[in-house]
Amino acid sequence: MILKRDAYTFPRKQTGGKYMRFCDLTRKEVINVNDCKCLGNVRDLDFDECDGCIKALIVPGPAKWMGCMGREFEVFIPWCRIVKIGPDIILVDIDEKEAKHKVK
Repeated sequence: MILKRDAYTFPRKQTGGKYMRFCDLTRKEVINVNDCKCLGNVRDLDFDECDGCIKALIVPGPAKWMGCMGREFEVFIPWCRIVKIGPDIILVDIDEKEAKHKVK
């Protein structure tokens, strides 16, 4: 039996579709509407293991010392604080100081 590669993908449109893949999220810039600052791109997700719902987007903070020493913090953006997901950007409404979490 030969399976088509597309047999396991959900039907979706390029823009305005009902479904979005993680790789689609990582291509979008995250912008804070409070100060119009670009926070970066999504690099990870925090999700509830019980029901599988996404709890937060995780955006890495700026790199330490020329990018060689890792990162000092990550920005956790709760899903309820997302204002709009557009074709190129994700608008969020957060207090950046509260959303920063130190990287261990």
